Amino acid sequence: MQPTVQPFFESVTGTVTYVVFRSGHPECAVIDPVLNYDPKAGRTSTTDAHRVVEFVRQHGLQVQWILETHAHADHLSAAQYLRHELGGAVAIGQHIRTVQSVFKTLFNLERGFRVDGSQFDHLFREGEKFSIGALAAKALYVPGHTPADTAYQIGDAVFVGDTLFMPDVGTARCDFPGGNARALYDSIRKLLALPGDTRLFMCHDYPPDGRKPEWETTVLAQREHNIHVHDGITEAQFVRMRETRDATLAMPVLMLPSIQVNIRAGEFPPVEENGQSYLKIPLNAL
Repeated sequence: MQPTVQPFFESVTGTVTYVVFRSGHPECAVIDPVLNYDPKAGRTSTTDAHRVVEFVRQHGLQVQWILETHAHADHLSAAQYLRHELGGAVAIGQHIRTVQSVFKTLFNLERGFRVDGSQFDHLFREGEKFSIGALAAKALYVPGHTPADTAYQIGDAVFVGDTLFMPDVGTARCDFPGGNARALYDSIRKLLALPGDTRLFMCHDYPPDGRKPEWETTVLAQREHNIHVHDGITEAQFVRMRETRDATLAMPVLMLPSIQVNIRAGEFPPVEENGQSYLKIPLNAL
């Protein structure tokens, strides 16, 4: 079964949000929605998320799921805005609990912040099957970039989150807390063991100079052309490359604000006694 996939590219963070549905059926899923954030002003906006809302309404769709592939470190999630506007259950992989535990300590979050994933409406188990109306779907556990990454296989399409990028860009970094290059290699080989014509949809694109943003490729194209992990690259070679490369990378601009929101399923931190919500910046901790 081949779902219809509508992408929405957010150029500031290079993130792609997807609306996925079966043609002729109203049920849909939204994957990895972006909340715009101005780090200089500390101000959020819903410009890009509203594009998704307009598309869903114009096409008479009904949001059944709002799926997060992981707790992103490069953009804030618009999951709560979309749920308020369109409904749907916000879901993520069950290993989000590990990420919540790490960052509750790092940010010294409020005592009442729970590390059981209960901020989300549903936590997927490895291999758990679910449906989007008439579409059959399955959650695939693909750790490495973080310990909690989940990909979503929907018909002939897989939404890979931060595992693979387009073949000329390579693979995701593994130096965040709980990341592991060996685990990422195993996760990628798991994805690349799927049939060669399986469509793969990226969470991000950071195009080289001269190329427009792209986000759809295939298993075969990745196996033949991915600059980091094409067929013939051993685990040892990949780990050496990934760890060496990661050591040169700066932290994402939005890592500290985004994680605090995303481990809450897109909710802001609790309002304080002055009526204002705040994000924390831990000094000299990373």
